[in-house]
Amino acid sequence: MSVGSGAPGGRRIVWAFIWSGVAGVVAIGALYLAFRNLDLDRLFTVLRDANMVWIIALSVSIPLEQLLRGWKWRQILFDLRPISSIRLFGAVMAGYFINMLVPVGLSPLVRAWLVARLEGMAVATVLVTTAIERFIDGIVFSVIVGVLIIFAVLPALDGDLQVGLMVAGAGTLVVFASLFGFLFRYKHHLTTPHSFIGRNIAGLEKSFGGKLAGLGDGLSRGVNWPKSHARGAGVVAASIAMKLISTSHFLWAGLAFGVVLAPSDYLFVMVFTSFALIMSRFIRVPGGAVIGSAFALKLLGVADEEALTMVLVVHTASLLLVAGIGAFALGKSGLTIVKFRRYIDRKEA
Repeated sequence: MSVGSGAPGGRRIVWAFIWSGVAGVVAIGALYLAFRNLDLDRLFTVLRDANMVWIIALSVSIPLEQLLRGWKWRQILFDLRPISSIRLFGAVMAGYFINMLVPVGLSPLVRAWLVARLEGMAVATVLVTTAIERFIDGIVFSVIVGVLIIFAVLPALDGDLQVGLMVAGAGTLVVFASLFGFLFRYKHHLTTPHSFIGRNIAGLEKSFGGKLAGLGDGLSRGVNWPKSHARGAGVVAASIAMKLISTSHFLWAGLAFGVVLAPSDYLFVMVFTSFALIMSRFIRVPGGAVIGSAFALKLLGVADEEALTMVLVVHTASLLLVAGIGAFALGKSGLTIVKFRRYIDRKEA
């Protein structure tokens, strides 16, 4: 009995292991294709001559982007509970840090749980506000893709790159705008027992033996947009500013190694990298952002050595800063990975 019941789980582990190996080979193969003509001697020369001033500028811009995310999240939460941007920034970085250790998309749940725990709020309420914040990001990103397609000269590529970006951007806009509209259109259904959504929420509450009591009310409270028009505009403005800061990452990295591109080229790198990251998450291939940014720089004609150093500096700085700030924020909050795991286990029990 135990062998039979354990067999499906064992098969899943084997298939997951096999796919991880295949995905790793695919990622390595993609990077090899991008940098197969790399000159190692020239690579070391490029690294040696790096201008540290611009690397410092890059290192400042990475946490600055997430600090702005904390401020943006504060505007959405303000009518529910005015929370400091620094606390929300810490929760964001802690979420990213946990996701680095356990890369299964736990970041929104971690930041919501952490803020709810510190502020005495329902996890469901805070979690919905993180979703709204992300939906706005998605809508703004799709508009930026449209601006890029209309006004920028895109690099030549076999096939129609412009059509591909247009389809991807339109799809992104439809998905995030629909999700945003759905939340607010059907908000009252979350607490209406006779609606389809309400019945399913009530069913979940009963299925978990009371552990999810008040889930509908908590979710409904989280579906919130700032009453102040200034705060609402601030959410959108912050999202735009975050994308501009994200776009600047490769500007600073390029300047560090003597590479200067047209303004629209940096926007192209950001957009291409973002789509590559999204695609890699769907097919579970690691390093989507690294591969995407590498190919984007190659499409723009950046030499292998400069392109590789730019990619390594941007993504290494991001990982180190997220790990350092995230671990510090996690420790300051009193939350440990063990405590979070116990919390998840109690919810699943």
